Amino acid sequence: MFWKTVGRIIVVAFAFFLATMSAGFVLFTLGLERVTGELHRLGPDGATVTASLSMLDQGLALVAGVSIIPALLVIFVGEIARIGSLIYYVAGGGLALAAVPLLARVQQSGDLVMPEQAIWQVFATAGFAGGFVYWLIAGRNA
Repeated sequence: MFWKTVGRIIVVAFAFFLATMSAGFVLFTLGLERVTGELHRLGPDGATVTASLSMLDQGLALVAGVSIIPALLVIFVGEIARIGSLIYYVAGGGLALAAVPLLARVQQSGDLVMPEQAIWQVFATAGFAGGFVYWLIAGRNA
């Protein structure tokens, strides 16, 4: 019983690590594609490039800090309730990362402004990929 629990903890941690890496990869590649398209649309301007790099730096810090809590909540609920459904982990991963832009706007003063649709699409797609990878490794056997 003890070794089975320890083994499950190791599998869950490994699956979470790989899911995080895959979601980060999707987030980076899709985000880079969107930023590149926007820079191409705006034209060659040094201030635009500097602002984009600053935005990228802030985005990385945001994703690292804010996205782990909703993702861990999805995993904890799935493991405790022994949910083995693909739809639960894919949808939960998508919702967990789609909440990141909304949570980032909460800290801003003033009215709550909804993020652009493209930002939500990128974050949700990355969450879907992370949830799918987690389900492949650990979620099926919850």
